[in-house]
Amino acid sequence: MNRRLVVCVLGAVLVASGDVAAQDPDFYVFLCFGQSNMEGFPGIVDEDRGPVDDRFQLLAAVDFPELRRKQGGWSQAVPPLCRPEAGLCPADYFGRTLVERLPPKIRVGVVNVSVGGCKIELFDKTGYESHASQAPAWMVSTINAYGGNPYGRLVEMARVAQKRGVVKGILLHQGESNTNDKQWPAKVKGVYQNLLNDLDLNAAEVPLIVGELVSAEAGGACASMNAMIRQLPRTIPTARVVSSEDCDGLPDHLHFTPRGYRELGKRYADVMLPLLTPNIKNPQ
Repeated sequence: MNRRLVVCVLGAVLVASGDVAAQDPDFYVFLCFGQSNMEGFPGIVDEDRGPVDDRFQLLAAVDFPELRRKQGGWSQAVPPLCRPEAGLCPADYFGRTLVERLPPKIRVGVVNVSVGGCKIELFDKTGYESHASQAPAWMVSTINAYGGNPYGRLVEMARVAQKRGVVKGILLHQGESNTNDKQWPAKVKGVYQNLLNDLDLNAAEVPLIVGELVSAEAGGACASMNAMIRQLPRTIPTARVVSSEDCDGLPDHLHFTPRGYRELGKRYADVMLPLLTPNIKNPQ
């Protein structure tokens, strides 16, 4: 073997070793997607701006110029976590609760790709263009922020995240635009399965955590969809459902209040924690 070839081979080995070493098994990554409630309703109150533990990180799926965040870069998970125009969302207090209750060595990262008003079809790997072509102008601008393909951007950013950490779960909050669509569970299963396949993930190790919509008691306009959401584990055995009971809603009957987002996010964490801790000694 000549000297040049030896150098090339050693260089390749070192690069590969660096990639492997960079992936920290104690850095738990969660993929978040959905429509406006996972985006976060605009308007962030001071108490939700921080301080945020440095162990809770965001991988930006778009640029955030005012916060000096670049797409594909990690930063402290201070809201907004989805896009610059968004607000507090369930992922905020999901992550904050996890780092509070998991051992100090564990870090948590989130990737959030969500589009207000969209149907689940927008995350269909092969059929998204049809839905996008019929979207109103205000939604098109959001879709375009993700390069015209939100599903593709989520996968792209998830692969970036996998260089640093390990995907431990997928969080979904969507359904308002698919209310009473009997095919919704099967459509969600298709998106979930595509994510697992494209990212080489095992369903048994990466559950799907799905939140209910604003409840009937809180005046939710789409609360009838919650019955279908609660049945999702029948279609996806590794799915878990987060109750929205007593999570306050806004007067628009579609979105949660800041208090509602805080509570819902903590409940996402409550559902996820038992799935994370069996192999962890002395969780806090």
